[in-house]
Amino acid sequence: MYIGVSQIICEINRVNSPIYIFFEVFRYDNMVPKKNLLCLLERVAKSMRLLFKQRLFSWFDSYDIYDEAGNTVYVVKGQLSWGHKLAIYDASGNEVGMVVQKVLTFLPEFEIYKNGSYIGCLSKEFSFLTPHYNIDYNGWHIDGTIMEWDYSILNQSGYSIARVSKELFRMTDTYVIDVQDPGNALDALMFVLAIDAEKCSRN
Repeated sequence: MYIGVSQIICEINRVNSPIYIFFEVFRYDNMVPKKNLLCLLERVAKSMRLLFKQRLFSWFDSYDIYDEAGNTVYVVKGQLSWGHKLAIYDASGNEVGMVVQKVLTFLPEFEIYKNGSYIGCLSKEFSFLTPHYNIDYNGWHIDGTIMEWDYSILNQSGYSIARVSKELFRMTDTYVIDVQDPGNALDALMFVLAIDAEKCSRN
C-alpha cells in the first residue's frame, strides 16, 4: 500500500539533508511508486554541500568555502569598515557578493549585495533564548537553535532552502551548509555569513 507522496516531500523539504533523503528513499522503497523515488534521488544529485571554515587569529573575518571534495568554491575576506563588511569571491577571484552591516540601528541589520546589486537585508528580531532573524528577500526566513549551532533557511511556505549545522570540537568554527538548489548557494551563504557576523558582534 502506497503512502501519500506529499507527506514524504514535506518532510524532506523540512529537513533538506542529502544523507537524510538518501536513507528516506530506501525506507520508503516499498511504499512509494518508483517514479517518485527517482524524483527523490534526483533531488539528492542536485543538492549541494558547502563547508564554511573561520580562520583563527585574524584581525578581519576571513573564510574559505569548500565543497565536499575539498575544492575552494568561495573565499570571503573582511574589509576595513565601521561594522562588518565581507566581500565574497568565487574560485577565480571575481567578487560576486558583499555583506555590509548597517550602523546605528537598534538591532543588528546587514545588507546583502550580489554582483554589485542590492538583493535584500537580514535583521535580527527581538526574541528570548532562541535567536530569530528576518530576511527581506524572496520571503525567506531563518530560525536558529538556542545554542545557535543550527539554522534552517526557509521560504515563505516553510520549506527548507538550506540547512546549516556547526561541527564541534575543532580549532575553528566549521559550518556545513546543505543547499537544496545550487542556484541558491551564494544567496544562502551570504545570509549565513551575516548571522555569524552578528554573533561575533556579541562576543
